[in-house]
Amino acid sequence: MSSSPVVDLRSDTVTRPTAAMRRAMAEAEVGDDVLNEDPTVLRLQERTAELFGKEAALFVPSGTMANQIAVGLHCRPGDELVCDPTAHVYLWEGGGISRLWGVTPRTIEPEHGLLQLGDLRGKARPDDSHYARTRLICLENTQNRKGGKVHPITSVAEIAGWARAHGLAMHLDGARLMNAVVAGGIAAAEWARYFDTVAVCYSKGLGAPVGSALVGSHDAIHEAHRLRKVLGGGMRQAGIIAAGALHALENHVERLAEDHRNAQILARAVEESPGLSLESGPVETNLVWIAVEPGLGTAREVAGRLKAEGVLVSVLGAQVIRACTHLDVSEADASRAADLFRRLAPTAQA
Repeated sequence: MSSSPVVDLRSDTVTRPTAAMRRAMAEAEVGDDVLNEDPTVLRLQERTAELFGKEAALFVPSGTMANQIAVGLHCRPGDELVCDPTAHVYLWEGGGISRLWGVTPRTIEPEHGLLQLGDLRGKARPDDSHYARTRLICLENTQNRKGGKVHPITSVAEIAGWARAHGLAMHLDGARLMNAVVAGGIAAAEWARYFDTVAVCYSKGLGAPVGSALVGSHDAIHEAHRLRKVLGGGMRQAGIIAAGALHALENHVERLAEDHRNAQILARAVEESPGLSLESGPVETNLVWIAVEPGLGTAREVAGRLKAEGVLVSVLGAQVIRACTHLDVSEADASRAADLFRRLAPTAQA
């Protein structure tokens, strides 16, 4: 292992609270959030709802819980939701769609990377007792498994119009939506207006230690409280962690542009390294998905060589690794990792 400090590119969930965030957490006013009496949680929920242009928000422990509550809000047992086969709500949430709610996930492979209206036309089930009832369209923005790509807002608007015409609800897994906001300059409320509910994560790029939120109408969030309780997500003096999320929301949004610039440093190195390529095409935000050619070894072997030099990446396929920039990765860190990509690839082929 290198004697230099470790550069951890495994995920933007590995960030540690800044000193200012720790102070905010230590000094937070608290109450019993299950009784709706935690003043810091209430401020966080009000600020989040305002930012997204929705009536209300609910603080929850994780993005998975926010997404699953949305499924429970919009669907009933026997219903069907539609999403991309690589969507987090389908791929990485332990089968919760069917396990928790008795809902059938229907995945549709996009023709051109991200779901578009053309992929969905004709896919709403007819009103026939033989079929599950199509109830919900789930989109993810940015889309993790598609390389952190940003859904074009024109495409989102077209899908939303089609969904409304067919009586379907819309949910957005916006775990990294603030990355899309910063990358494209489109306000969070503009993205959110096309959806009935939106999940947003404070503990990814924004750098808070814990927490996500679900935003929507007053009625939706009132029911979401009930589902949060069912899932065991009610927290007591949660203002301690809500303070970290509130600090992140107020101080760490604009700086996401730094993560995007650092991801470009990594992306350029991948393009210049024999045996490595950008698995999902050009990098748009803070996620760099990397395809490893067999001549370099397996993804796990390449990750092991990187680890030995003090750079950590995620192994997410037999020949796929992912590098993710975040609050704790400086430009110097990204450059160090980039140099290692360039050095290790030819060595591995020799």
